[in-house]
Amino acid sequence: AERQVATLTGEAARTSTAQTAAAEKIPPLRQAEAEAAAALHRLAVERDRIEDEEKRTRAQQEALRQRLAQIENDTSREQALLNDARERLSRLAEETGNIEQAQSGEQTAMEAATSQRDVLATELAAAEQTLQGLTEETVAMESRRKHLNQTIADAENRLGQLRQRHGETTRELDALTAEHPDIETSSESDAHIAALREAAGRARQALLAAETARKAADENEQAARETLRGTESEVAKLRAETRALADLLKVNEDDLWPPLIDAVKVEPGYEAALGAALGDDLNVATDTGAPVHWRTMPPLANAASLPFGAEPLSRYVQAPPVLARRLSQIGIVPAERGAELATRLSQGQRLVSRDGALWRWDGFTAAADATTPATTRLNQRARLAALRENLRDATRTNDANRMRHADLKRVAAASAERETEARGEAARAEGALNEAHEAEAERARQTAEIVSRMVSLRQKAAQLASDIEETEARHGGATEERNALPPAEQAQERVQAARSALADVRRAHGEAESELGRLRHVAASRRERLAAIAEERQAAEGRATSAGEQMTALRERRYEVNGELARLEHVPAQLEQKRTELLSRIDHAEVERREAADALATAEKDLADRDAEAKAARDALAQGRENRVRLESGVEQSTQHLKDIAAAIQERLECEPQEALAKAEHKEGEALPDAASVEARLERIKRERDGMGPVNLRAEIESEEIGEQITTLQAEREDLVQAIARLRQGIASLNREGRERLLASFELVNNHFKELFVQLFGGGRAHLELTESDDPLEAGLEIFASPPGKKLQKMSLLSGGEQALTALSLLFAVFRVNPAPVCVLDEVDAPLDESNVGRFCDLVDDIAHKLDTRFLVITHNSITMSRMDRLYGVTMEERGVSQLVSVDLARAEGLREAV
Repeated sequence: AERQVATLTGEAARTSTAQTAAAEKIPPLRQAEAEAAAALHRLAVERDRIEDEEKRTRAQQEALRQRLAQIENDTSREQALLNDARERLSRLAEETGNIEQAQSGEQTAMEAATSQRDVLATELAAAEQTLQGLTEETVAMESRRKHLNQTIADAENRLGQLRQRHGETTRELDALTAEHPDIETSSESDAHIAALREAAGRARQALLAAETARKAADENEQAARETLRGTESEVAKLRAETRALADLLKVNEDDLWPPLIDAVKVEPGYEAALGAALGDDLNVATDTGAPVHWRTMPPLANAASLPFGAEPLSRYVQAPPVLARRLSQIGIVPAERGAELATRLSQGQRLVSRDGALWRWDGFTAAADATTPATTRLNQRARLAALRENLRDATRTNDANRMRHADLKRVAAASAERETEARGEAARAEGALNEAHEAEAERARQTAEIVSRMVSLRQKAAQLASDIEETEARHGGATEERNALPPAEQAQERVQAARSALADVRRAHGEAESELGRLRHVAASRRERLAAIAEERQAAEGRATSAGEQMTALRERRYEVNGELARLEHVPAQLEQKRTELLSRIDHAEVERREAADALATAEKDLADRDAEAKAARDALAQGRENRVRLESGVEQSTQHLKDIAAAIQERLECEPQEALAKAEHKEGEALPDAASVEARLERIKRERDGMGPVNLRAEIESEEIGEQITTLQAEREDLVQAIARLRQGIASLNREGRERLLASFELVNNHFKELFVQLFGGGRAHLELTESDDPLEAGLEIFASPPGKKLQKMSLLSGGEQALTALSLLFAVFRVNPAPVCVLDEVDAPLDESNVGRFCDLVDDIAHKLDTRFLVITHNSITMSRMDRLYGVTMEERGVSQLVSVDLARAEGLREAV
C-alpha cells in the first residue's frame, strides 16, 4: 500500500503540471472571443434600432392616412347633427305655442271641482260617524245576547254534571264511613321505635368513629409503606450500582502486572484532568518484569518550571514515585487560559484543565469532551466513593422507616378489627329499626289511605255543593239580563238606513275626487311637457353649437395631418440605406467572433482533458491512502479486539483464553455453538437474575398481612354481594312494573295517534312500533305513516309538511293520554299549507273542548290567528317603548257581521 501511494503521488504531480499549463492558455483566448462577441452585439443592436425606426415610420404613415379618413367621416357626421338640431328646434317652438293656448282655462275648472269635493267630504264624515255609532251599539247588544245565551247553556250543562258528581261522591262517602266507623291512627309502637332509633344512632356514631380511626390508621400505614418502598428502592438501586462499579473497578489480584491507575488517588474534581494528562499510560504496570511498564527515574537536574499561572498537578494527585518526573511537568490551568499559556511550554511539558482539556508543548491539543478510558475509570472510582456514603445513609433511613411501618401496621390492624365490630353492631341495630319502621309504615299507610280518601270525599262533596250554588246563581242572573235586552230587528233597520245613506254620499264624493284628480293630472302633464321642451330646446341648441365648433376643429386637424404625411415621405429610403451598410459590417464581425470561439473551444477541450486526468490521479491517490488507513485500522482493531476478548475471559472466567473451552465443558473436536444463540441465552439469564431483585426478608410477614386483608375483603365482598342481590331484586321489580306501564301507555298513545293522523291528513293510516329490542325499556321507537295516496314508510322519508303533521298527531296523542290544563304551541304551523293549517286548527278546537285545555299558540299564520278566541301582540308606538295589545276576536266578528 505504501509503494502504491508513492507511485500515485508522482503521477498526480505530473498531471497537475499539465493541467496548469493548459489553464494558462485559456484567459487570452476568452478575452479575444469576448471582444469579438461584444463588437458583433453592438452592430446587431444598431441594426435592430434602424429596423425598429423604419417600422415606426411606416406605422406613422399608415396611422396618419387612417386619421385623415376618420376626419372626413367625422366632418360628415357633424354636418348631419347640425341639420337635425335645426329641425328639432323648429318643431319644439310649434309645440310650445299649442300647450300655452290650452293652459288658459284650467285654473277655473280646478277651483270648481275642489269646492264640490270639500262639500261632499263633510257630508261623508257625518254619515260615517252616524253609521259607526249605530253599528257599535248594535254589535255590542248582539255580542252580549250571544254571550248570555252561551253562558246559560254552559250553566245548564254544568249543573247537570255537578249534580251527578255530587250524588256519586255522597254515596261513596256514606259507604266508606259505614265500612270503617272507628278508624283512627295509632301510635302504640312509637316508644319502641324511638328506643330502636336511639340505639341505631349510638351504633352509627360508634361506627363513624371507628371508620375515622381506621381511615386515619390506614392513611398513616399507607404513607409509611410508600415511604418504606421508596427508601427500599433507593437502597436497592444504590447497592446494585455500588456492586456494579465495585466489580468493574475491582483489582485482579491474580494479575501479574496490575495497572498503575489502581495505585493512584486523586482529589475529587480532578479526575478528568489526570485522565487527559496521562491517558492510557495509567493502564501500564509499574512492575519492571512487564513487557510495558513504568520505571522509577531520578528527578530532572535542570527541569524547566511551568508557566506562570499554572499549578503542578502533583498537588492534587497521590501517585507512586514512578510518576514523579511526569507529574512535575504537568500543570493545571483555567480552561480559558490554556491556549494562551500553551505557547510558553518547554519541551515535554503539558497543561490540562479541570474539565479535561489538554495542551501539549508540541502543539497537540484535545478538547474537554474528548474523554479517555482513564478519565472514565477515575470518574467511576469517585462515583463509587460517593455511592458508598449515600448507601450508608440510605440504609439507616430505610431501617427507621421499616420499624415505623411495622408499628403503624399493627395500629391499622387493631383499628380495622374495631371497625368490623362496630359495623356489625350498627347493621344489627339498623336491621331491627328498619323492621319496626316497615311494620309501622304498613299499618300507617293503610290507615292514612282510608282517612285521606274520606277527607277527600268530604272536601269534594262540599266543593261540588258550592259549585252547584254558584252555577245556579250565574244561570239566573244571565237569564234575567237576556230577557231585559230589547229586540234586535229595530236596531238592524236603523243601521241599514244609515248604511244606504252613507253609500250614496260616498259614491258622489268619489266621483268629485276622481274629476279633481283628472284635472290636476292634465295640468301637471302640461307643465312637465313645457319643462321638457325647454330642456330639449337647450340640448338642441348645444348640439348645433358643438357641431359647428367640431367641424372647424376637424378642418384644422386635416391640414396638420397632410403636412405630417409630406414630412415622412422620404424617411424610409434613408433608413434602408443605413440598414444595408450595417448588414455588411455584421457579417465581417461574425466571421471574427467565430474564429475566436473555435480557438477558445479547442483550448477548453484540452484543459478539460487535463482536468479529467488530474482528477483521476487524485482519486486514485485518495483511494490508495484510504486503503492504507483502512488496513492499518483493521490491524489495530483486530489486535485490540483480541486483547478485549482475553480481558473479558480473564474477568468472567478467571482463566486464559486457551483454557476457556475446557472450563465451559466443551469437548475437544466438537463444533462450536452459534455465537448469537450463546449471547442471547446469556442476556436472558442476566435479565432473569436482575428481575429477581434483592431478597425480601419481610416476605413472610407481608404474606400474613395480605392474608388478613384478603379475609377482610372477602367479608366485605359477601356484604356487597347480598346488597347487589337486593338491588337487583328491586330493579327487576321496577323494570317489570315499568314494562307493564310502558306497554299500556304505548297502546293508548298508538290508538290515539292512528285516529289523529287520519283526522289531520283527511285519510291514510299510521302506527307506532317498538324496534331494535324485545325489551320495551331498551327498544327504540319508529313511526310508520302512509298519507293518502302514498305507500307506508318511515317518518324520515316524508316531506317537511307531512313530517310536521305526523309529529303533531303524535304530540296530541300523548297529550290525550296525559292532558294538562294549559298547552303552549310555538310555531308548529310554520311548515303547513292553508288546508293543513285548517285541519290543525280544527284539532286544537276539538281537544280544547273535550279536555277542557286552554291553548296558547305562538304563530305568524293569519289563518291560525283568525281561529283564536283572543290575540295578543306587542307594538312600539314610540321608539324604545313597547306596549302589549290584545284583540277579542269574538267581538270583532260581531262588528264585522253588523257592518
